[in-house]
Amino acid sequence: MEKEFYVKSPNKVSINLTDKAINITRKGFVNLMNQGLKGDKTIPLKNITAVQLKKPGMTSGYIQFGVLGGNESKGGVFAATQDENTIMFSKKHYNDMVELKGYIEEYIFRDEGSTTIVNAHSGKSAAEQVKELKELLDMDIITKDEFDRKKNELLNL
Repeated sequence: MEKEFYVKSPNKVSINLTDKAINITRKGFVNLMNQGLKGDKTIPLKNITAVQLKKPGMTSGYIQFGVLGGNESKGGVFAATQDENTIMFSKKHYNDMVELKGYIEEYIFRDEGSTTIVNAHSGKSAAEQVKELKELLDMDIITKDEFDRKKNELLNL
């Protein structure tokens, strides 16, 4: 899948969405003033943890991508203008941004509930690995079913 979105107002931004990433290209004077000379921004879809969409009204709308380890702005529209993971848009681009949000959320939630536990040969005993899995279970990183399945696999049950 490859999808292109182009926002002309209030800033000129080209957004290219592929199966693996979103590429944001900013052009024009307004972007230069708000973002500086940062160049293109590519965000792997696997690193996007959230998408926030603010509908335009009295001010411009924006779509903001929360990323792993990211520090997105929390101060509304005016703070969002400075955030490199945020795209500002006018009313006429709202439907395109809803579509973009839908594509990204579909990717984010596609594998929800199917946590993968990797069993790399680590030299640890089965008991040590089960203990580590129990810690992951206690921290709610894996589910009870995932814990039981992996424990049975490790203990050859």
